[in-house]
Amino acid sequence: MQKRVKEASQSGEDQFPLKNPCVSVAANGSAQLSPVSAQVVASSLHLENGNSGHLKPSSSEVNIGMTVKKETVNGASAAANVHTVNGSNHLGVEPINEDLYSRQLYTLGRSAMVEMRKTSVLISGMGGLGVEIAKNVILAGVKAVTVHDVTPTSLGDLSSQYYLTSEDVGKNRAECCWQKLAELNPEVNVRCQSEKLSEALVKQFNIVVLTESSVAEIRAVGDLCHNNNIKFILAQTAGLFGMLFNDFGKQFQVVDYNGEDPLSAMIASISRGPQGEVACLDETRHGFEDGDWIVFKEVEGMKEINGKEFQITVTGPYTFKIGDTSSFSDYTTKGIATQIKKPKFVDFKPYSEAVKDPEIMIADFAKFSTPKMLHFAFQAMDEFRSAKSRKPMAYSRADAKELMELTKKLAGADEELDAKLIDMFSFTCDGQLCPMNGVIGGIAAQEVIKACSGKFMPINQWFYFDSVESLPRNWEEISEKDCASTGSRYHGQIKVFGANVQKKISNLNSFIVGAGAIGCEHLKNFSMMGVSAGGKGRLTITDMDTIETSNLNRQFLFRKEDVKSEKSTVAARAAKGFNPELNIESKFEKVCPETEGLFGDDFFEALDFVANALDNIAAREYMDRRCVYYRKPLLESGTLGSKGNTQVVIPDITESYSSTRDPPESSFPICTLKNFPYEISHTLQWAREEFESMFSTPFFTAAQLTDTKGDPAAVDALFAKLKAQPATQCKETLAQLKRVMQERPSSFEDCVKWARDNWLDRFHNQIAQLLHAFPPDKKASSGADFWSPPKRCPKVLSLDPSEQYHIEYITAAAMLRAENFGIKTFEQSRKSKASMNSTLDEVRNVLASLPVPPPFTPKDGLRIAENDEELNAMNNEDGGDEIENLIGDCKALLKDDSCLKLNVKAIDFEKDDELNWHIDYITAASNNRATNYSIELADKFQSKKIAGKIIPAIATTTAVVSGLVCLELYKIVNGESDIEKFKCSFVNLALPYFGFSEPLPPKKSKYNDVEWTLWDRFELSSAELPTVKDLIDHFQNKYDLEVQMLSYGVSMLYSFFMPPAKQKVRQSQSVKAIIEEILKKPLEPHVKYVVLELCCEQNDEDVEVPYVKFKI
Repeated sequence: MQKRVKEASQSGEDQFPLKNPCVSVAANGSAQLSPVSAQVVASSLHLENGNSGHLKPSSSEVNIGMTVKKETVNGASAAANVHTVNGSNHLGVEPINEDLYSRQLYTLGRSAMVEMRKTSVLISGMGGLGVEIAKNVILAGVKAVTVHDVTPTSLGDLSSQYYLTSEDVGKNRAECCWQKLAELNPEVNVRCQSEKLSEALVKQFNIVVLTESSVAEIRAVGDLCHNNNIKFILAQTAGLFGMLFNDFGKQFQVVDYNGEDPLSAMIASISRGPQGEVACLDETRHGFEDGDWIVFKEVEGMKEINGKEFQITVTGPYTFKIGDTSSFSDYTTKGIATQIKKPKFVDFKPYSEAVKDPEIMIADFAKFSTPKMLHFAFQAMDEFRSAKSRKPMAYSRADAKELMELTKKLAGADEELDAKLIDMFSFTCDGQLCPMNGVIGGIAAQEVIKACSGKFMPINQWFYFDSVESLPRNWEEISEKDCASTGSRYHGQIKVFGANVQKKISNLNSFIVGAGAIGCEHLKNFSMMGVSAGGKGRLTITDMDTIETSNLNRQFLFRKEDVKSEKSTVAARAAKGFNPELNIESKFEKVCPETEGLFGDDFFEALDFVANALDNIAAREYMDRRCVYYRKPLLESGTLGSKGNTQVVIPDITESYSSTRDPPESSFPICTLKNFPYEISHTLQWAREEFESMFSTPFFTAAQLTDTKGDPAAVDALFAKLKAQPATQCKETLAQLKRVMQERPSSFEDCVKWARDNWLDRFHNQIAQLLHAFPPDKKASSGADFWSPPKRCPKVLSLDPSEQYHIEYITAAAMLRAENFGIKTFEQSRKSKASMNSTLDEVRNVLASLPVPPPFTPKDGLRIAENDEELNAMNNEDGGDEIENLIGDCKALLKDDSCLKLNVKAIDFEKDDELNWHIDYITAASNNRATNYSIELADKFQSKKIAGKIIPAIATTTAVVSGLVCLELYKIVNGESDIEKFKCSFVNLALPYFGFSEPLPPKKSKYNDVEWTLWDRFELSSAELPTVKDLIDHFQNKYDLEVQMLSYGVSMLYSFFMPPAKQKVRQSQSVKAIIEEILKKPLEPHVKYVVLELCCEQNDEDVEVPYVKFKI
């Protein structure tokens, strides 16, 4: 969704000066002359950074205890004035560290990561925006990043450049921060460059990013890059405004435009004719679009179609045409159509051309004309800076007038400009905001990843973004004096909002829930903004999780040495390092009903707002309820790979997070998993459930049984708890428990035998029994083939220890079984992948020594359910006799004292430990079953994602989302009450797509003539209403409402249908006394209020009313 806008021709007064030879420094330190290229304007010239702080370049390299080396990049010599860390001695692409990059790999894919590992990136300008781009690119794992700057640190940099300190003021920004950037990812070669940009330097890189360059430098570097096939990105922020420009050259190849998995559909029929039409099974819509390419496989009858590619025309949600099928055989059955992602090619213009005839991507359609005006405003700002060596001063009316004239000149007489918008731009463009740098820096870093990998569709070519709604309503009254420098580290932010807003920000009491990826980004933004950094402010962050290796790729406050430490503690320490003024407290606690003593009335009532950084819906909904109850603003956000969303919840103004809900996750039918899988997700879910039923649940129950010490009442209570489960689950748990008690291994060889027997049962015997019940030629009651799609007719497997997944299943199962019973195994197998492989050979030797099991013979008359309805009916037929028999068997086994002394361990599934055999078991079990059913196998990496329900993640999306959240925080600080000023957002950096909308207002209800929303409540107390009768009378007399029922949670305190005697007793009691009577325990000391729900009538009609917040 792009728009072409015209721009008047630029004057030639700011052209790049031409010099002939350029002196560069080769890797060996010797000076060399490079000739001028006749094809490239200013190709051999030194380029000046826009902020012209001329520091004397260092001639020596700095060694900080790491290997420092001089190397060539892409055939060009590295300049001597470069500091290097994390260097690699490998000429080829190093293997991808799956532990570190696992979540990113699920977003970008392995091929994109390989391309990134070949890429060298230059990022010029180490202000707040430049460091944000560098941080995200380094975390992403490119080959090398060089950070460049010729500008000294200023006080204003401290409001957004988190790797600079007050001691760095006056020193070169790149030299001050590059070592801290290098710590982010030891696998990336990070360098520092403090010379002026030159052709020789620029040509060393695959991608060049400029953030603070002059107009002349932008034009010269842009043209140089375009003519030398170097990807060029320009990114800038100016207070509450940001922009980005891309030039990836001609015929840039996008290998995957959206990053989504290719769609597949199962075929029901294919017609023969000039326009053959394909009909899909009506299980789900095919999801294809006109022009998509697909390929067929497993089609029977019309076999000529298999392996061929067709461009389709969609004719309906379940049908599409593929062209002429007249010459093909008749279709009979089966088949799968799979989408093929064809490369797309995009042409980019060089900056010097594109600036005059721009393609602008619209980010917010409510501001359709704004990007065009900002295109001219940014150019005007650059020209102003080139002429005066500074940007327009904050809230200077004179500078604003001058900038408006420059903007008009650039736009031309035909363009209509919004004077207020240009004033806002001029008044704030000299400011620096960490959240805005987070948004533009995250987007720019994603464009770097696109440029080097071809993964996702790049922005073509201009992008503008603003958050003018974050300004106070009285922004026109702010004066230059309000923004004058007072020596504050927040000076860059004060230039945008004034000193009064900064004081409010510093005195906020804030709460961040979660210290993961979003939590780390929030802490970065809060520390730079000065949130809770004043005398009265306090920031609390809590997370009960510890740091894992996979976190380091995007949770940038953590380092390798922090693995296994508490996230909240390490994150708080890092944020305090960014801003020593921050008043922060970390807690290692979960926010839930059980911790309401810690996070109770006193805690929440003191807060000004809450920012969620959670990874599950249940926790989000709980925090939402707490914020509604305490009437606190809530900033909500989440990410999924390249997608992100934000929501702002404001008391009385917006709906709450829980007001709208996503549809529930779909689940697989039990019979599909048990007998009729047809895709790899089915076999992986089956394997995951097998893991729980074999290594976790029965051992957890066995440990509980041991804890009873044979006490009959305790044993009965445990079995009664099991019987409360669904019948199928109860039977399975009891059967496994019985096996645990009966089949206790005494050696690892016993474990191997057990694993071998399980392999035979799962992949041979059960399949043979299934085929005995439903032979391949069986017909359904309708007369159609029983094994018609989506069902797949299985085949039995014969055990072969030389087959990868056969031996891996048996080895993993044996190792886990041994762990269950505390049996000594090959301990070295848990030390490295190589030793795990040697364990496979050891298990092969054990298998060879085991006696051959007897052949399996299928049983006649054994019923197997065809669907879940039949399965439920079968489970209910025996009236619970089978469950009672299993319980009787388990009790009989308890008479053996050794069963009461079982020393067993239930294994909790852990997906991120590569040496614990968990994912090895899941992968092998799934792939053996997939082989049974001729389903395409999934490797260990893909199996881990699906079975472990891993959420793909990438640092760039997190940075953007957190930045958007913090731009909303400014509005909360300003006391904004206009719902139209708040923004909920949805972004997809892959497409790319940016969507913004106003939050929805809360739903209104009414009693009498009073409108109310979820934010309203009756606030009453026991002091004024000591008994339930007093409470009932209060509503009758004051509101003419007859209370029919009064409840606390799930407990009924009073109802009209209670027996009269009980009603009389309850009415005479206090609310607290009744609650404690029902709970059979006193309320916790921290509980000051309880929430009471009312059911009321008025004139024999039900009336919906708010809840009661009752002080006890």
